[in-house]
Amino acid sequence: MRSTDQLDDFNLPRFVQAQDPVFEWVQEELKAGRKRRHWMWFVFPQFAGLGGSEMSRHYAIRSREEAAAYLEHPKLGARLRTCTQLVLDSKQRTITEIFGHPDNLKFHSSMTLFAQIAPKGSVFHKALDQYFHGIRDDWTLQLLDSKQAQLPTNQG
Repeated sequence: MRSTDQLDDFNLPRFVQAQDPVFEWVQEELKAGRKRRHWMWFVFPQFAGLGGSEMSRHYAIRSREEAAAYLEHPKLGARLRTCTQLVLDSKQRTITEIFGHPDNLKFHSSMTLFAQIAPKGSVFHKALDQYFHGIRDDWTLQLLDSKQAQLPTNQG
């Protein structure tokens, strides 16, 4: 487990502050099988470089370490797993029916990011299998690889 100081380096409270007032709605929308409000950026975050909007940049995950810290965070990791499971439970709907476009693409990116961090068999892997035939998002993988290549050799 990371220390609190290390977790704070990633400014994870920005996600908690955004999620807390809307998390009940998020769950209701996912249980109903249709996203209706604007919360995608901070519930299913993507890797930095994929979105151009201010919101997308503000809630972007900037490194593998930040993604791992997000998953380890007691509230954020649990919420991400819960929301992903709710999406998995919408078996009769396509991912586009659940999220619409372009949020279906954001979900694919988010699942790819967290599947790179989580152990095999995680809800993120299951979501990729169920909705994307196990195919990961190429843009996310390329950005992760380029970010990894920028690290000093002792950190890769």
